[in-house]
Amino acid sequence: MTTAALFSVEEYLRTSYEPDREYLEGEVLERNVGEISHSYCQTYIAGLLVSRSVAAGVYPLVEVRVQVSARRFRVPDVVVVKRPLPAGRIITTPPLIVIEILSPEDRYGYMQDKLADYFDFGVPNVWLIDPERRRGFVCTRRGLEEPADGVLRTQDGAIELPAAEIFAPPQ
Repeated sequence: MTTAALFSVEEYLRTSYEPDREYLEGEVLERNVGEISHSYCQTYIAGLLVSRSVAAGVYPLVEVRVQVSARRFRVPDVVVVKRPLPAGRIITTPPLIVIEILSPEDRYGYMQDKLADYFDFGVPNVWLIDPERRRGFVCTRRGLEEPADGVLRTQDGAIELPAAEIFAPPQ
């Protein structure tokens, strides 16, 4: 959903939303959140990445604002940034990884636009997780690819995330 009024970047940045919202060319957009499968998947992925973070020299962050262009801000489900943590309140340089987790209400065109924003910003690794179908995809400008071995990897192979771990049943 989109609000009717247009907002300046400054207004957006000084306003808190619960849950946080994205900002696209003056419009503030709600995100699809709040479902158990999405939340569990997001939490579990962040935990898996935390366990790999020291060895990989990275930090995983959840739901942080990423300024992908002068008037576009996205709020990915999970990002991974190289150490040290970026200064400031928002991410203004391309993260190493952006992970989006699908919600049943997500629309194909909207997700395509989000992924294009990440590619245009220079994010080298974009992954898309579908918790309902228990599938993970590596995203490129050419489309989505489900790894044959079921392992999501950064382009340099430094970080791996097996889909079997992402979708492991809760203990």
